[in-house]
Amino acid sequence: MRNRLITILLTAVLAAACSPGERTLHIVTTGDVHGSWFDQPYVDGGGTRTSLMSVSAWVDSLRWAVGPKNVLLLDAGDCLQGDNAAYYYNYVEQTGEHAFVQLVSHMGYDAVAVGNHDIETGHPVYDKVDAQLARRGIPFLAANAVRTSDGEPYFTPYKIFRRGGFKVAVIGFTNPNMKAWLSEPIWSGIEFQSLIPCAQEWVDRVRAKEKPDVVVVLTHSGTGEGDGSSLESQGLDLLQTLRGVDLLVCSHDHRPFVKEENGTWLLNGGARAGYVGHAVVQSSREGGPSKAVTAGTVRMDKAKVDAAMEEAFRPLYEKVRSFTLQRVGNLAVELRTRDAYAGMCDYLNLLHTVQLAVPEAQLSFAAPLTFNGTVKSGEVIYNDMFTIYPYENQLFVVKMKGSEIVNYLEYSYDHWIQTPGSHVLRIADSPDARTGAARWSFVNRSYNFDSAGGLVYTVDVTRPAGSRVKVQSLSDGSAFDPDGWYNVAMTSYRANGGGDTIIEGAGILREETEARIVARYPEIREMVYQFIKEHGTIDPVLIGDRSVIGEWHFVPEKVVAPKMAADMGLLF
Repeated sequence: MRNRLITILLTAVLAAACSPGERTLHIVTTGDVHGSWFDQPYVDGGGTRTSLMSVSAWVDSLRWAVGPKNVLLLDAGDCLQGDNAAYYYNYVEQTGEHAFVQLVSHMGYDAVAVGNHDIETGHPVYDKVDAQLARRGIPFLAANAVRTSDGEPYFTPYKIFRRGGFKVAVIGFTNPNMKAWLSEPIWSGIEFQSLIPCAQEWVDRVRAKEKPDVVVVLTHSGTGEGDGSSLESQGLDLLQTLRGVDLLVCSHDHRPFVKEENGTWLLNGGARAGYVGHAVVQSSREGGPSKAVTAGTVRMDKAKVDAAMEEAFRPLYEKVRSFTLQRVGNLAVELRTRDAYAGMCDYLNLLHTVQLAVPEAQLSFAAPLTFNGTVKSGEVIYNDMFTIYPYENQLFVVKMKGSEIVNYLEYSYDHWIQTPGSHVLRIADSPDARTGAARWSFVNRSYNFDSAGGLVYTVDVTRPAGSRVKVQSLSDGSAFDPDGWYNVAMTSYRANGGGDTIIEGAGILREETEARIVARYPEIREMVYQFIKEHGTIDPVLIGDRSVIGEWHFVPEKVVAPKMAADMGLLF
């Protein structure tokens, strides 16, 4: 399907070059770039990758072929988080114009939607980027993010462009499920509205006022399942209900996807500049309002980059490289994130140890946030911090009842494992573009596979869901009370309902989550960094104290061991 669509698009490019009587508009989209701005690695020996440099080369070739006035370049959000470069220019070098603003201006982006991870950077960063983009003539779009003071859009809601002979309206929206990702201080003064019915209301308003020829809805919302069940991913829900829209651009779930329904095309170009979305709108100049739209995704080639752009921004890249090569400490043991799927491991022991070090915490929840990363033993540099902890999540301490903790863990493990048949891990013979898995992959997202620190417990894989977790005691040997109250350290994402573990699992009402928070700490990556700096060398004894982190196992071992080994072999 994808190859056929690409062929259609390439045919349209050639037809446009040969048919001056037709109006032709090319819309190119990116999304979830997550700081993949530079193609070169920050550490010697690392490989090149797709990046904005790759996108720039492809877009420039398209502009050369069809004319720059016939191309519209859009981004669907999550630009400012996920890579060393984004972190550095968000929090380390904060003077002058933000690197992202310079890059997208150089590339000729026309508009950028606001993503949830862009909001995660905090008011000082995204407010600055918003203002700097505006000065460059690039709107930071989010019509459904409204000020609590007056109900008006906090960001620019839409912009009109004249391209390819068309009057084009681009209306932007951000993820409406922000409360499940981030704590209120990060988005203070803003309310995030569901895209249904907000998107249609804005489409109707813009069509009535501006009378555009082409309407593009640019949204940072996942494709979803189209069953109306997920505020997080409303793409297919919108596709089934939106009227008066030619192109619906989605992102957020990192899943390349293309579909047409009722004359509207949904286009999701995936993540990290691996693909771009490409839609072509054509209409005869004499043919009135009728128009034809085709859309597909195009794979970027990491070997083909914009050499002039690469050279122009080399000083910015070198600053990031210098920062991330700084020495932090030493590891006496290799940390492998994949080990977390099979049970306790040094990687998660480190996270639990760091989280349990805050004075309020009695217990800890943590998950493997890098799908398959390794930090080798020996010298640790700052670049390794992004493998250990790739996100800018803060550490929160949440008050939970003992029974809620058990229910939370039951929910987590039920998404992680299954009662053994052919498999013990909940996996399927299916590729996953988000992790790079060519065949076998987890059915659910592995960054939601929380285990507990500070408890001694077992997970019986032979028992049905809801009855697998058996807690013996707290890590110090004292009794665990299902009716007692405990302070649990976890990520801000989890504390605010991310992954639904605390809502659907523990059964805590979303309205209660804020009142349950008893302490807030800085970003967990920074806490891990300071822990390594303080101790100098990290070894299994330091991070493996069972009186602190407790102990847990999958049981019975004779059932688990062979099936776990087989499943891990399929995954990796």
